[in-house]
Amino acid sequence: MRSCGKQLPINQQISTQRGDRMSVIKTWASRRTLLQRVALTALAGPAAIAATKSVNAQAWKSPPASASNRPIGVAQLADLSPAQQDVSRDFLIGSRAAWQDINSRGGVRGRPIQHLTLETDGSPSSLRVALDSIRDNAACVVLSGTVGDTLATLALASIGELNIAQAAPWLQTSDARIDDRTFPIFAAREQQITYALKVLSVMGLQQLGAVFPSKAHQDAYREEVERIAGGMDLKLQQFYAVSGLRELGQKMTAETPPVLLFMAGTPELADFTQGLEKQTRQRYVVALADVNLLTMVQMGAARNTPVIATQPVPPVNSSLPVVRSYRETLERLFDEPPTSLSLAGFIAARYTHSVLKGVEGAVTRSTVLEAFQRRENQDLGGFRITFDAQRRSGQYVTQSMMSPNGRVIW
Repeated sequence: MRSCGKQLPINQQISTQRGDRMSVIKTWASRRTLLQRVALTALAGPAAIAATKSVNAQAWKSPPASASNRPIGVAQLADLSPAQQDVSRDFLIGSRAAWQDINSRGGVRGRPIQHLTLETDGSPSSLRVALDSIRDNAACVVLSGTVGDTLATLALASIGELNIAQAAPWLQTSDARIDDRTFPIFAAREQQITYALKVLSVMGLQQLGAVFPSKAHQDAYREEVERIAGGMDLKLQQFYAVSGLRELGQKMTAETPPVLLFMAGTPELADFTQGLEKQTRQRYVVALADVNLLTMVQMGAARNTPVIATQPVPPVNSSLPVVRSYRETLERLFDEPPTSLSLAGFIAARYTHSVLKGVEGAVTRSTVLEAFQRRENQDLGGFRITFDAQRRSGQYVTQSMMSPNGRVIW
């Protein structure tokens, strides 16, 4: 187990000096490069994966002989590809903080949790390597907090042979069919988009623009976005970047819809808003849960365009008990600022722990899966989990906003 003392950041922190835009961008690139190296190391095979895990995973191979205090294995799949590593990094910080706190309080019936992070590049082949290592580890009884969305979607179709529960994945895809082994607790894109657009409905919203970072992204999400817009009786215009998002922003015309749904991450959004900087028409950009507004401001995003970002968790400054616990734990264990994504990782671990406590008899993959399949209602300190007929529990959506003066409003 790790020491309960405060730890250094997992990766280099983004500069907080807003006045030095180039310094921020270089720092961000450095963090992405470091994360990519870690991800590539993990892809070398099971031996390399084991070598790059957190300190909590070191005892994974050598559990105590006594069954009464043998560690319970919890595996977490993470996509550290360039497009997803910033999301995965924050989510993992929250999960690690939660599991360390849980272990400091006795784990599950006195048995510690061994939290194993399996890092991938988001591809089917790297997922296969990770799942093979889980299959061969009898100590691992549950997957918790698979991140990000593409990896969670791939895992949804790949874990059947393992007969293992996948708890609280970062599954943003609205169209995914949920099987009896997967237990999503966060609102998908459809709920997030609907929430944000209803807030803007006072503007008499009739048109919506959807912005994609590439043609490939548009092809991947076109049908989902078209279905959501059609369900809200909105005329949809779609745009994708050919030579860059900044250039795309500069090409917006007076005929472009006043509300733009942005379908990419934080660095891409910062670039796009810089392209919108000199637009004369007032526009609103709606971003989804993968975007961190505080980081976007630090990266030099243009401030004359209001940006609204949804998140399927409470605001990080909320007074809810689960959020207060998250802030205290993060402050105690990690030198990291609170973010919506790390709060989601924290909640994912807390949900998994709550179900593990209710397992009847021996804690095995099959008994843990049976406990999750009861899909019992949960109240995690104000974050309520109630599954619907589609086997989802994801109606909780809040939002934050970057105002034209660059201030983030929760």
